[in-house]
Amino acid sequence: MSLLSLLIALAVERSLSTQAFRFSFYYQHYQHFFSKNFTAKQGKVASAIFILLPVLAIFLVVDTIDNPVFELVFSTLILIVCFGCNITRTRYKNYLYSAFKGEHTTTKMHHQQLLSDKNLPDIGFGQALVWLNYRYYIAIMLYFTVFGAAGAVFYRLLTSVIEDKKSACIAQNFATASTEHSEVETNVTAEEEDLTNQPKTADQEKINPTILSGCQNHHDVLFWADWLPVRIASFGYVFVGHFSKAMPVWLESLFDNKKPTHQVLITVAESSEDIIVNKDDCTEEPCLLVRLAKRNVLFVFAVISILTLVGLIN
Repeated sequence: MSLLSLLIALAVERSLSTQAFRFSFYYQHYQHFFSKNFTAKQGKVASAIFILLPVLAIFLVVDTIDNPVFELVFSTLILIVCFGCNITRTRYKNYLYSAFKGEHTTTKMHHQQLLSDKNLPDIGFGQALVWLNYRYYIAIMLYFTVFGAAGAVFYRLLTSVIEDKKSACIAQNFATASTEHSEVETNVTAEEEDLTNQPKTADQEKINPTILSGCQNHHDVLFWADWLPVRIASFGYVFVGHFSKAMPVWLESLFDNKKPTHQVLITVAESSEDIIVNKDDCTEEPCLLVRLAKRNVLFVFAVISILTLVGLIN
């Protein structure tokens, strides 16, 4: 049943562009409903309730459906809604459009907007697309295969909540840093101005917000939620790319619990492909990595299909 849902969802997801098939549409309405009807709007407990309520509701609905056809339709619709990200797709199209027109400044702006939208560190545009392809397709496929429609909703809600938390933390850190900087400027003397020109210390550098600054508890939750799926997805890159080059990199990162999950995936993906890029062409690397990521999605689907047909996955 899950195999058929995956096949249908992957086939029709891109052609269904209306609001009714976008996760952001339901997420925004649910946020409004939750904030309006629940007093606890912040903290880990509220975040857990916010995530678990829809997951539990979908689990109960699927569990109570006796008709296999209705269950298939319901699960497929949930999967279609969870798949993809319209913002990422729009940024990618705008990036390519600006690059082909030779508008390098606008191209860099779309690159930075994508990183800002998804609260990603300073990585290449193609690297960001590889990671987001995992987050909005492969990870959801794996959670759906193991835990059903409720699992897909759980992962998509978890990533959305943590992205929102990181955005709030980054904004707060920027505001705090700006306030402290303003207070220091009002009291600085001529001698102290000379000291401000010196390089920043390690402690001072920590003020600048990154993907790991603040909200560390929330990041840890997503780190472990991604730990195994990232290893599975990166293993796919070993087979769809250069096996002999990517396999040692994958083995090196297999039990590394300190390395961020996005670095694990991106490092293996890049090592699985010969990326010889013309510095004047900013579309070559993203297009190459996107084609590689699409092959990996098909490979993961093929593996799920084989495991389902032989009976290892129900």
